[in-house]
This record gives sequence, structure tokens and C-alpha cells, in this order.
Amino acid sequence: MTAVSLQPDLTELHVGRGSRRRRALWTIGLGAGVVLAILVAAPLLGDAAELTNLDARRQPPSLEHPFGTDRLGRDLLARTVVGLRLSLAIGAAAAAISAVIAAVLGAAAGIFGRWVDTATGWLIDLFLALPHLVLLILIAVAAGRGARGVLIAVALTHWPSLARVLRAEARRVVASDYVATARRLGRSPTAVARGHLTPHLAPQLMVGTILLFPHAILHEAALSFLGLGLPPHAPAVGILLADAMRELSAGTWWLALLPGLALLLVVKLVDTIGQQLRALTDPWSAHT
Repeated sequence: MTAVSLQPDLTELHVGRGSRRRRALWTIGLGAGVVLAILVAAPLLGDAAELTNLDARRQPPSLEHPFGTDRLGRDLLARTVVGLRLSLAIGAAAAAISAVIAAVLGAAAGIFGRWVDTATGWLIDLFLALPHLVLLILIAVAAGRGARGVLIAVALTHWPSLARVLRAEARRVVASDYVATARRLGRSPTAVARGHLTPHLAPQLMVGTILLFPHAILHEAALSFLGLGLPPHAPAVGILLADAMRELSAGTWWLALLPGLALLLVVKLVDTIGQQLRALTDPWSAHT
């Protein structure tokens, strides 16, 4: 009787993991390429986004104007690209600030003991319990609206979920034997954080920051749509959509549909980059 091996084919597993890794890298490269193209193209299209042509008002999509034109004859594709660049800039800054807040709170909860950990957990639960959009609006209004108000509002409301993840990881690391040994040897909390916490938290912080990015972009667009964000003359995507709502009854469907789809595409690409990076840095996903 021929023996049947129950061992998995290691060659097939290696090839499968290599194929998934290549797909993840290609996906990350594609998404990063699109984002880079927007950042490079936006300054080149700045003049076209502001150029008015009253003879070409409300034209539907065409070869000359792929996204059509608005009520002043301005090229909607140029305005959308410039608006996406604004959203990316504000989203990146807000996500970075949120990540710093989350990292500080998560590390402090693990390093400085029970009282700090309890206070951090309470603060995280408080922010997660509050209605997110209402909190965004209140902070944006209190901060003076405009780009600064949007940045502050988004940055101060997007850290709790990442802080919860980093806090749990910090507590796990601090409870390990090698950290206990380091403390018995007289290592200071700062040295423990630098030597033991940072290598464990850095990958999760990087991926978490990228995953915060699409949420920050969407909420910047939402605040601008509600009139609480960038000034009305700025070609932000939220403002483009708000203007389009006033003209949908005239049949100018492209004013809302095309910028909205472009925004969703960019948000999805950025989210996919974060998901693929998490798959590459997560040791468990390497074996699935």
C-alpha cells in the first residue's frame, strides 16, 4: 500500500506566499502611483482650474473636458484634481497628528502603570462613545472653520481606534519577561520605551496611520460639503459636490457624479495600500 503524506507541500506554500506578496506590492505600487500622479498634476492644472469661459458653461463630458465644465465654464477635471490634492494634504497632516496622539497615549498606558492606563482607556472610550460627525462639526466651528479648523477637527477625532490597538500591544510587550528583566536591571521607562516598545509599535503605527488617511480625507470632504471647511472659492471636492447639489435639477449630473467617483476611488486606493501593508507586516497573514 502506498503511503499518503499528510504534510503540506512546502514548495506550493512558498510559491503561494510569494505570489500574494507580489500582488500586494503591485497593488501598493499602483495606488502610490495614482496618488503621486495627483500630487504632481495638481500644480500644473492650477491655472486651468480657475480659468473661466462663459461660452463653455455647463458642458457635459467630452474629449476637450473629460469631466465637463461648471456654471462658470471652468474645467471640472482640473478642479477635481486640485481638490483631491487639497484633500490628500489635509488628510495626511491630520492622520499624522492623530497617529502621534495615539502613539503617545498607547505607549504611556503601557509604560507608566495602572493609573495612566486606566485614564487612557477612559479617554479612548469617551471619544469613541461621542457621535463622530457631531464632534467633528463642534471642533471645526470652535477652531474657526477654514483649513485650520478642518485639520484640527479631523486630527483630534481620529486617534482613538489606533490608540486602542497600540495600547493593547504596549500592555502585552510591557508584561513580557524581557521587559521585566530590563526593569530589574534598572532601565528607565524611557529606555524601555525606546528599546522594547518602539520596535513592536512602529509597524502597527505605520499601517494604522495609512488606514486613518482615507477616513480623514472623507471627513475633510464632508466638512467642506457642509460649509465648515475650506472657503467657498477653493476647488475642494466637498465644495464641488455642494455646488453640484444646487444644479442637479438642471440635469448637470456630471458635476456631482464624476468628482464624487474620483474621491471614492482615491479613498479606496489609499485604504487598499493600508490593507496590503498590514498583510505584509502581519506575521499571521504570512501563513494564511
